[in-house]
Amino acid sequence: MHRIISTENAPRAIGPYSQAVIADNMLFISGQLGIDPETNTLQEGIINETKQALSNIINIVKAAQMDKSDIVKITLYLNDMDDFPTVNKIYEEVISPAKPARVTVEVSDLPKSASIEIDAIAIK
Repeated sequence: MHRIISTENAPRAIGPYSQAVIADNMLFISGQLGIDPETNTLQEGIINETKQALSNIINIVKAAQMDKSDIVKITLYLNDMDDFPTVNKIYEEVISPAKPARVTVEVSDLPKSASIEIDAIAIK
């Protein structure tokens, strides 16, 4: 059995999917772009996009009555691996002290021409 997690503190899904789904004690968070949920606009630049995407992840985790220490796996999708050092610094600032497992993948394109997309798995 599973249930859908949804919060106004993260952007609405832009397709036929949920912000997140919780099954038993596992939370699966859909890919988050750097979209500001209040304005529904993509932030400008890799720094702002990364901060917003991570904020969206954390807000979804909170909506599931968890916190960032419950995140066990994160995947970063970058359309330019040259952005990795910048993203890594912001990631460390936001996610620390937690250190979930992580994968970083370079992709050719992302929805809305974003520079980064982030998904996550959390376990309570």
